[in-house]
Amino acid sequence: MTTASHHVSLASLGWQDFFADQLDAADAALVPLRIATVHRARMTAVSPTGPVRLMLAPGTNTSEYAVGDWVLAEAGSGLLIRRLDRKTLLKRRTEGGRVPQLIAANVDTLFIVTSCNEDLNPARIERYLTLANEAGMNPVIVLTKADRVPDVAPYRDQVAGLQRGVDVVALDATSAQAAQVLAPWCGLGQTVALVGSSGVGKSSLLNVLADKGEDDAQLTGSVRDSDAKGRHTTTSRSLHAIASGAQVIDTPGMRSLNISDAAAGLEQLFTEITELAPHCRFRDCTHTHEPGCAVQAALARGEIDASRVDRWRKLADENRANTPVQTGPRGNRTTLPTGRRR
Repeated sequence: MTTASHHVSLASLGWQDFFADQLDAADAALVPLRIATVHRARMTAVSPTGPVRLMLAPGTNTSEYAVGDWVLAEAGSGLLIRRLDRKTLLKRRTEGGRVPQLIAANVDTLFIVTSCNEDLNPARIERYLTLANEAGMNPVIVLTKADRVPDVAPYRDQVAGLQRGVDVVALDATSAQAAQVLAPWCGLGQTVALVGSSGVGKSSLLNVLADKGEDDAQLTGSVRDSDAKGRHTTTSRSLHAIASGAQVIDTPGMRSLNISDAAAGLEQLFTEITELAPHCRFRDCTHTHEPGCAVQAALARGEIDASRVDRWRKLADENRANTPVQTGPRGNRTTLPTGRRR
């Protein structure tokens, strides 16, 4: 177990009463550490005195841990003993994967980063919003490359109505002013995570937030002018200290973003539909053809956006198809494989 010479407080690493309340007398000799990186056969963490190379017991499955997790370890050896319960957890189901992939844990605010160009895709942002809602994280949409367009308003208008009350900010990810714009969510002890496509400016934002110099800055890659597609720069998830006293989790661009186990997240995203559904004549109304459908009536009156209803239907169907179903008598339930179900 190796540590650096500088000292920070547990609170600045994101330690809260939620985690402290999980400790008991038997844990007195153990030290709390926060997971900084997760690899197939090793994990690193951070402590008030610096970075730690965790010692893993035989049979430890690192895929069960996420960057941002709090764990308890032996003070001298760094032997991992147990993980504390999570306050929030961002995860996604990969194509063909049996279990969800863990992205980041114990995050307060999720910065959904996109750029003011062809990369901006409202339907994709809605997927990120769904995952953030389901995880219990506060989503903020961050529009980068605002300095490269004559008017940010058209891009802001595309995303401002995607979720009721969601915050939207526009900035130049390479400017020092970006840290000031994001300061309301980056206070001492707060944890934020950066998600978005490759090349939209996540690494640039990390460098600005963490006030990194040229020697230790994250590599950055631009979006190609020909097709607005980004080049991959971040290759793994990692935890970093922010100059303001917060922590930031950087993530690589995700090509696929499947929705599963996210019914509550979808309800929060599509509030205008969720609020109308109880007024439909039939409880199991699909909002497509049933008589007495409140959603269809609102569409006819022009009160809700037809494209939003289409995207809600697509995501709801996807969530239903990808969410495993528990069946059988209580105490002896089995999980049915995912797949399209009526």
